[in-house]
Amino acid sequence: MTPRRRRPAILLRLAVVLAVLAGIVLTALGPATVTGLLPYFTIQSNVAVGVLAGYAAWCAARDRPEPPSALKGAVTLYITITGTVYHLVLANPASPFAMVQPHREPGEWWGNQLLHTVVPLLAVADWALFDRRGRLRPRYAAWWLAFPLAYLGFALVRGLVVHRYPYPFLDAGQLGYDGVGLSALGFAAVFWLLGLLFVGVDRLLARTSRAAPPPAPGATGPATREPSGTGSG
Repeated sequence: MTPRRRRPAILLRLAVVLAVLAGIVLTALGPATVTGLLPYFTIQSNVAVGVLAGYAAWCAARDRPEPPSALKGAVTLYITITGTVYHLVLANPASPFAMVQPHREPGEWWGNQLLHTVVPLLAVADWALFDRRGRLRPRYAAWWLAFPLAYLGFALVRGLVVHRYPYPFLDAGQLGYDGVGLSALGFAAVFWLLGLLFVGVDRLLARTSRAAPPPAPGATGPATREPSGTGSG
């Protein structure tokens, strides 16, 4: 990463970390406890993004290699899933899986917005602006489904024990396992396409970067280009 890009990258990543911490703390001020929040995909994806952002900020500050692009793409996909599912499925009255939105005190409301809106936007911005380009492959979109599928298994097994499910589309008590399976297939297909979108945007940004004109004569410092991979998936 070039010195000119290093400082804004560090600041943006620290903003992600602070937004995650503030979101969890403010949300825990409501009826839910921190341990009660842990089973939710929202919390797990936010924690993953916060940890990776903190590590990436440290790498940038120390001029160390960035985290692997495949890992950063996966975590960015998961937090994008969090924001997308919340706004289009859970908080959307037209959705068949819409959840009744409870009254929230100001602190809890801000925590909810940080976790479902602010952190996903900041994480996607970090990925788009500062990740190394041209290293994602189409096959990664399928690999990235491993964690959502593992979460599905966790939610169903936990539901057998505590008789509660974190989301309506995973509620085997209401939908039956056949219904949960059908909804899971639909979500998996959408998540796979979303992963392919990330790969496509990565390749587009890589081509744009390679096509950028060189700096004008007399520009300060030598031209520096981020390393990028080649080949197809």
